[in-house]
Formats: sequence, structure tokens, C-alpha cells
Amino acid sequence: MKAIEISKPGGPEVLRVAERPQPEPKPGEILIKVAAAGVNRPDVLQRSGNYPVPPGASDLPGLEVAGEVVSPGKVFKAGDKVCALVHGGGYAEYCVAPETQALPVPKGLSLAEAASLPETCFTVWANVYDRGRLAAGESLLVQGGSSGIGVTAIQMAAATGNPVFATAGSDEKVAACVRLGAREAFNYKTQDFEKEILRATGSKGVNVILDMVGGDYVPRELKCLADDGRLVFIAYLRGPKTELNIDAVMRRRLTLTGSTLRPRTLEYKGFLARSLREKVWPLIEAGRIRPEIYKTFPLAQAADAHRLMESSQHIGKIVLTV
Repeated sequence: MKAIEISKPGGPEVLRVAERPQPEPKPGEILIKVAAAGVNRPDVLQRSGNYPVPPGASDLPGLEVAGEVVSPGKVFKAGDKVCALVHGGGYAEYCVAPETQALPVPKGLSLAEAASLPETCFTVWANVYDRGRLAAGESLLVQGGSSGIGVTAIQMAAATGNPVFATAGSDEKVAACVRLGAREAFNYKTQDFEKEILRATGSKGVNVILDMVGGDYVPRELKCLADDGRLVFIAYLRGPKTELNIDAVMRRRLTLTGSTLRPRTLEYKGFLARSLREKVWPLIEAGRIRPEIYKTFPLAQAADAHRLMESSQHIGKIVLTV
């Protein structure tokens, strides 16, 4: 099969088309003929040498795919259209996936649209609803609202009836966040998001913050949280270290938590898949959450897709088509 491999750590140019053996599914896995694969920030980190491949995972990039089942499992039969969270290997014509991490393609979506769902939907459900415990009526602030994770988090929270706010790096991206369901969004380059959130919430603050920025944002975020608020880290684009006012955490009963998805167990990812199928897939099929794809590229142009990802010009997801 044709696949995109990382010839050596480096820039987008190190991605190259290669011939690889077609993978063989192990017990509990299905083999998918890939029609499309999502491009995500961890792919870029892996390519640059900053995200080691976990033991037993494919060295090929790609953490989410959609396509047709070739080798069936216990639930999905040959010919079924599925999308799946995978442990690597998505940038290829064929990919294996744990069957528990596969979901049917939502009614009305193309395979390219379906390929944009697993990584972001699994991540948002795990961090906003599971770790962040976002409850009915509670508010959410999404940092980086125009990213793939961001557009999913905004739409999901809006669809579950939660007031949602967002930050983004341009007026165009701010407008996109509002279009997707944010009550208000703020340009972090020209506005003080801390002051804006307190204004928008009547000085109460938000209940949950989904943060992919870290660094010097953290002290400001603590001031944006309501009492008993939860700050959930999923990345740290401004660095992993910060100053922390422990007194504020104690007095206001704040919770700081976070997670990474790739090392989690099959059992936990299976729990997320079941939660998504029950709670989120009906919202997608009803049109209340929809894929936000900025651009698609043929598989052979994976390097161009990575260049776009690193430019941060995109709003939503980037997808490779096979």
C-alpha cells in the first residue's frame, strides 16, 4: 500500500510517499480501507521529533481515519462505513483500528467529514465533560477557539446548552467562533480576555476552561474561573511552566487538571466512543454539530497540509483524502 512516512525528524519536507506492507489486524481490531485521514497537531510534533511514538504503535503519522471496513470484527462487518481513533498509521491506504474506538459514519456526512471527527470529539468529551465535569447550565471558555479542537468544543458545548466563550487570534477567527455557537469571542491579540470574560459573566467567571496555551496564561485564567471552577490542560503552546497562586486555588476551591489521549487504555477510549455514540452522534446527525473542514489535500500532499497546520491560518480541520 501507499503511505506517508517520516523519513527523518524535520520540517514538512521530510514527509514522503512510500510503499509499506498492508497492516494485519490483531484480535479486537478491524482493517479499514482509508478514504480520508485527519491532520492534527500531534502529527506535526511527531514529524518534528517532539512526540515519540508509543511502544507498539505504527511509526506512520495519523490518529484518525474514515473509510470502509475490509476485515470485520464483532460489531462492524465488511463494507461498513466507519470513522475511528487510531494509534498511528492513518496516513495510508489501509489502517488498523481497535474496534472499540470505531464509530459508524454519522448519517449525512461524507467520509472526509467523518475523518475530521474522532481525534477532536474524543479529546473534547474526555476533557470538557469527563475531567472538566461540565454540567447543565455551566459555562465554558475555549482557548484557541478556531483550532480543530476549538471548533468542536464550541459546537459541542453550544449543542448541550452550555454558554460558551472563546479566544482566537484574528477578527476573522473570532467571527467564526461566534458563528459556530460562542456567545462571545475575543481576539487575544487586541483584547484582554480576562477582563472580557469577567464582564460577560457579571464578574462571576466561567465554570470550565479548556486550555491548550498554558504558560503565562494560567494566572490570568485562574482569575477567569468561577468558584469551584475547573481548568483543564490539553497542550501548552506557551510553555509547560507557570506561576501559581496557591492561595487563590484554596480559597476558591479551584481544580487544575489535564490529560493526553494517546496513552490512555483501550477500555477508556472505548468508554469515550460509547459516550460519543450516545450523546454526540445524535447531535451531529441532527445538524447541531457539524464538521468544520478548512481544506483537504490528497494524501501525497501531506507536506502541504503540515505547512498549513503550522501557519495557523486555518479555521477548523485539515483533512487528507486517499
